[in-house]
Amino acid sequence: MKRIGFSLVIAAVLVLMTSCNNSAKNAKLLTQLAENDVKISRIDPTDWYVGLKDPTLQLMVYGQGIREAEVKTDDAKIDSIVRLDSPNYLLVYLNVKGCKAGTLPLTFKLGDKKTTIAYTLKQRDMAGDERKGFSNADVLYLLMPDRFAQGENHPTQIEGMNAYREDRSQPSLRHGGDLEGIRQHLDYFTELGVTALWFTPVLENNSPDSENQYSTYHGYATTDYYRVDPRFGTNEQYRRLVDEAHAKGLKVVMDMIFNHCGLEHPWLADLPSKDWLNLKQTPATPELLNSYDLTSYKLTPVLDPYASEIDLHESTDGWFVPTMPDLNQRNPHVLKYLVQNSIWWIETIGIDGIRMDTYPYADRRAMAEWMRVLNEEYPNFNTVGETWVTEPAYTAAWQKNSKLTTHQSSPTNHHPSPNSYLPTVMDFSFFDKLNQAKHEETDGWWNGYNRIYNSLVYDYLYENPSSVMAFIENHDTDRFLGNGQDTLLLKQALALLLTMNRTPQLYYGTEVLMNGTKEITDGYVRNDFPGGFPGDAHNCFTAEGRTPSEQAMFTWLSRLLHWRQGNETIIRGYQTQFCPWKGVYVLARRSNDQRHTSHSSLHTPHSSRHDSPSTVMTILNGTWQPTMLEISRYKELFDTDQLQREAEDVVTGQKYDLTKDLPLAPRQTLIVQF
Repeated sequence: MKRIGFSLVIAAVLVLMTSCNNSAKNAKLLTQLAENDVKISRIDPTDWYVGLKDPTLQLMVYGQGIREAEVKTDDAKIDSIVRLDSPNYLLVYLNVKGCKAGTLPLTFKLGDKKTTIAYTLKQRDMAGDERKGFSNADVLYLLMPDRFAQGENHPTQIEGMNAYREDRSQPSLRHGGDLEGIRQHLDYFTELGVTALWFTPVLENNSPDSENQYSTYHGYATTDYYRVDPRFGTNEQYRRLVDEAHAKGLKVVMDMIFNHCGLEHPWLADLPSKDWLNLKQTPATPELLNSYDLTSYKLTPVLDPYASEIDLHESTDGWFVPTMPDLNQRNPHVLKYLVQNSIWWIETIGIDGIRMDTYPYADRRAMAEWMRVLNEEYPNFNTVGETWVTEPAYTAAWQKNSKLTTHQSSPTNHHPSPNSYLPTVMDFSFFDKLNQAKHEETDGWWNGYNRIYNSLVYDYLYENPSSVMAFIENHDTDRFLGNGQDTLLLKQALALLLTMNRTPQLYYGTEVLMNGTKEITDGYVRNDFPGGFPGDAHNCFTAEGRTPSEQAMFTWLSRLLHWRQGNETIIRGYQTQFCPWKGVYVLARRSNDQRHTSHSSLHTPHSSRHDSPSTVMTILNGTWQPTMLEISRYKELFDTDQLQREAEDVVTGQKYDLTKDLPLAPRQTLIVQF
C-alpha cells in the first residue's frame, strides 16, 4: 500500500475523531459533552463489566488538554492517574471491585472548568469459567467477510470513512461482503458440517485505497479497536450474528492483531507517549513515517539462545509493513489497553476463541502476560497464535507449559523464554510438508507422505498435540488446488487433516473446489464465494447451483465432517502412524481401550465393544500407480482372535474384508472404521 503524507494522516484522523466515533456509547458521550466546559472526545473502553477477577480498569481519556485534568469519583477507587506525553491523553486507573452494574459518575476538572460524565458498568452474561472455547472436537471454517457474502441493504458508501471503492473486478479492492451476508448463510455451515467459524478481522480499517488499487479489505490494519468496520456492519450486528451462530451449534473465533495497528489509527496523529510505538527516534515528529525499521520477518531469533540484540530487534520491533505501525507491548499501558480490549470483546460479543495474528512478532513476555490474564479469567477459553515457522521444535516452544521453555539465562543465552500460556499453536510444519508431498511420489525414505510421517514423529515436543491447529491452506497461502482441480490429492489432504490428532481448520470454498495462487496478488486466493453477491450467476450455496464436480466434493466432505462430529475415537483416541510402505501411508486412531503397542510390555486389556467402532484407519496411496495394502503389516490394529474383520468406508458405507490384502487405485483415499 502506498505511504500517504503525514499531513493527510492527521487530517484523516481528525475527521475520524470528530465524525466517525466507534460506538453509539461514544457518540452519545460526544453529544452529552458538547455543551460542557472540559471537552472529552473519547473514552476507551466504551463501557466495562463488573465481576471480573481483576478489578483494575484502565480508562484512556482523549480530549484537548485533558492530560492536566483532576479526576474524582465517589463510587470507585482511583488507583492512579497517568499523564502521558501528549497533552490530549489521560489514563485513569480505577478499581471497580464491589461496584454494581449501572453508571459510574466521573468528574474531570481543569482549572475552574468541570465536566461530569456517567460511565457505564455492565453485568456479565456469565462467569468467565463458564465460557467454553473451541477444541479439537471442532472443525474451524476460515472466511474473509469482505469476500464471502453480502447481505440485504448493503450501503454503497459509508459517510465519514476515508476514500474507498467496492469493485469486485479488482482483486485488492473491497468487494462488499459483510456480517449480514454471513448471518444469512449460517445454515450453509451446518449443512456442510463445520462447527466453528473464524472470520479474518472485522474491526474498523479506515485506510484510504491506494493509487495502485490496494485496500485493507483484509482487516489487518486496525484503526479502532472497539468498533466493527461499518462496511461490515455494527457491533450490534456482530453480536446478533454470534448469538444466532450459537443457536445453531456454531462457535465463532475472532481474529485479533496486537502486534500492529493501521496507519490511520488516531494514535498516529497524536501519539499518546513517545514509546507507544517501536520507533528509531523519539519524540515523534512529522517525520514519524520515516523513523521506523521494517521487520526482518525472521522469527527464529525470538527463541534463538544465541541471538544477537540486533537480530532480535529486527524481528520484533520492526513495522510489519509501512502502513502498519508496530505497537510497543513492553509499554505497560499499551499492554493493559490490549488486554482489556480482548476481554471487552469476549464479554460484549460472546466470542468462543481468539486467533492472534503475527504472534511471535510482538514482545514475547508481554504476550505471555496477556495469555496468563486471559487464562486466569477464562480457564476454558481457547486462543490460537499464528507462529509461522515450519519446524515443530519452534512451534512447540510457543505452546502453554512447553517443556522446551525452561532454559535459563546465561552469558550465552540472554533471551530466556517464559511460559507462553498460549493454549493452541498453528501447525505450519504439516502445511509445509503436505504441500511438498502433493507434488511427489511416496517412496521408501523421504519423499511424498514420508514428509508427513517425519513431521508427526516430533509430536513428543508438544505439551498437547491435539491443541495444535492444522490446515492445508489459508488466506495467506496459495490454495491447495493451485490453479487446478485435482480432487484425488485434495481428498487425501482433507482425510489426513480431519482424522489426525489435531484441531483442523478449513478455508472457505475448498468444499466447492475454489482455487487460485498468489502469483500476482493475495486477492486471487481470496476470491468471492460463488453465489454470495447480488447478480452472481453461479451459486455454490445450493446443490442446484453447484456443478457436478463441486457437488461431488461438497457431498464427500460434508459426510466426512458430519461423521467426525462427536466422534470420540477421533477426538480423544490414541494415534498410531506407520512408516509409508510400498507407497502407502496409514494413520490409525483407536479408542484408548484399544491401544496396543509393539514396543511396550504394558497393554490395556480389551474391553467390550463401544456402540460405535473404536478403530479408524486413514489409508492413502501416495503414488500414481495401483498398489496393495498388505494387511499383515497392520495386524496390531486388529483383535488377534478375529476370524472375520469387516471395515466400513466412513463416507460411502462400502464394506471391506480386512482379512485380505486390499487393492488401492492410484492416489486412492480410504477412511475405514471397525
